[in-house]
Amino acid sequence: MVDSALISKIEKARRYAEERDRFRFLSFSVVVRGENGTHHVCYHEGNWSCDCDFFRRRGTCAHIMALERVLEGML
Repeated sequence: MVDSALISKIEKARRYAEERDRFRFLSFSVVVRGENGTHHVCYHEGNWSCDCDFFRRRGTCAHIMALERVLEGML
């Protein structure tokens, strides 16, 4: 037996996923496996941070830049 309510929700989720402007990230954390180790990247209310040395010196890094590309148009 097909659950029509569930089918409706699946269709709605598919539509929402295609309309990326529906989403606004407030905060999240990601573990990034870099070439020289694993790094913890955080995003909180428009601000990035990473535990790598390059970020501490320069305020950005390859890990953050990669995530910005992955999430382009959603932040």
